[in-house]
Amino acid sequence: MPDYVLINKKISKFCKKINISPDKSISIRSILLASQAVGTSEISNLLESEDVLNTLKTIKKLGIDYSKQGNVYKIKGFGINGFNINKNTTINAGNSGTLARLILGLLVRSKYKIKLIGDQSLSKRDFSRVIRPLRLFGANIKSKNNLLPIEISGTEFLRPVTFNENIGSAQVKSCIILSALNTPGITVINSKKSRNHTELMLKFLKYPLKVQTKKNIDKIDIKGLHQFKAFQYEVPGDISSSAFFIVLTLLTFKAKIIIKNVNVNPSRTGIITILNKMGAKILIKNKRNSNGETVADIYVKGKKKLNSINCPKNLNSSAIDEFLIIFLVAAKANGVSKFRDLGEMNKKESKRLDLGINFLRMIGIKVERFHNDVNIHGNPSLKLTKNFEVKNFLKDHRIFFLSCITALTLGGNWKINDKSSIMTSFPKFLKILKKLGAKVE
Repeated sequence: MPDYVLINKKISKFCKKINISPDKSISIRSILLASQAVGTSEISNLLESEDVLNTLKTIKKLGIDYSKQGNVYKIKGFGINGFNINKNTTINAGNSGTLARLILGLLVRSKYKIKLIGDQSLSKRDFSRVIRPLRLFGANIKSKNNLLPIEISGTEFLRPVTFNENIGSAQVKSCIILSALNTPGITVINSKKSRNHTELMLKFLKYPLKVQTKKNIDKIDIKGLHQFKAFQYEVPGDISSSAFFIVLTLLTFKAKIIIKNVNVNPSRTGIITILNKMGAKILIKNKRNSNGETVADIYVKGKKKLNSINCPKNLNSSAIDEFLIIFLVAAKANGVSKFRDLGEMNKKESKRLDLGINFLRMIGIKVERFHNDVNIHGNPSLKLTKNFEVKNFLKDHRIFFLSCITALTLGGNWKINDKSSIMTSFPKFLKILKKLGAKVE
């Protein structure tokens, strides 16, 4: 099978109700916490993407058994620091920065050296942001230039830390929280606001974790070495996956969609806030609590006119994975949209800020860049008729998704390479597109 798709026709208006893929961030965290619980946890609606399957393979290598029955994964844990680790163990995190950074936090007490590796893209990403706090806990880490491969060996003499997390990275914060589980005493994190799935999940498990919020900082206290029981957990739909269908609908005049059972945690819904500021009328209905997370249905209608935005920086962390597709909306909006301080985009699977700007210029949009600040000159009448080929983007799944949505809403003849990248986070992406009537070859 060729590893590309061809799109030569815009999508027609549609009126559909869909279920989106399960949340990747929560899927990975639920597996890792189940590996630390006492007893057999049951996780339903787990995302079966490469990143999540690599997480299951990882706990298996660390001595944690699991099985699947129907839609439920059963994971048998032996409590905090319950891994049974063999000598010379190598863990391959594939493309997942979440898995790579979080698993290091659970290995700070390992008596054997463990080697962590990843694919070409992950091997180019900076790990200094987690290496530094892990060393403060007392873990022994070897890494050349703060890149993979990393060798980590733990210690029985871990010490609690007080750490200021100033980046706004949920991966860094979660790595420290998981390290604190293994550490006696109380660890304190003063964290810039970011997605809070790890904290919510631990609160759901009644773990002694306290969060106090002051302005844009969360002060998190974690008491170490507190055992927690096995649990049942249903993973909600993924807002990041939903984002592409929200924009597909928004840019298709008179289209309508309802996306069911989506995680609308406020730390993740920046895209909805931003798009509504641009003139969309995206509604969140039927809100309910599910295992500590807020789940709801998202209602979207196509819009003929959208406005530019001077995007508030305080929305960056809650939309950091969605800015690529937000840029596409800005390209069709009336006026100049301004985005500030987006350097964190270049710390993802690829240099997304760089690639996003190049993508917009490829389709004829004027973009001004000032370091990590971007001005996008929208063109409401933008229609594409040329031939386009998208390649050499380090197989970043979100670049692939962006390209498909652009082709289906703006036109042109497209060849989009690295179709296999969808397996990282959203294997059913193309299937859902076709359900909506998209012609994708």
